Amino acid sequence: MVNARHKVNLAEVQISAVRAQGAGGQNVNKVSSAIHLRFDIKNSSLPEEVKYRLLQLRDQRISTDGIIVIKAQRFRTQEKNRADGLERLQQLIEDVSKVHKRRIATKPSRGAKERRLKSKNRRSQVKAMRGKVSD
Repeated sequence: MVNARHKVNLAEVQISAVRAQGAGGQNVNKVSSAIHLRFDIKNSSLPEEVKYRLLQLRDQRISTDGIIVIKAQRFRTQEKNRADGLERLQQLIEDVSKVHKRRIATKPSRGAKERRLKSKNRRSQVKAMRGKVSD
């Protein structure tokens, strides 16, 4: 479900229907169309490195017990909200599973510095010529 490398077992995801918040008239008070999705990171079948990265995230959706709680209530139907919640869980795990290359700091060349200073000087002279003319 997530990657070819990292699949989330749907049996590990607890899905429960709750009433949505916000405006919506009588329908919102009668129908449980919002979805609460709970995913226990520590007891999941994800690789250890992905679990570690997920637990290190500073995300308000992840509790101190290591449980991801996603509330999906964007749509009016339970099915769409369930799909939206699963997609958001998938995106969170995909983002964590990507390993970013470390940036290697480089210095600008001497020619680049000279060209930059020359263009700054040229621009400065253009602006200086816009000043008031004194007699």
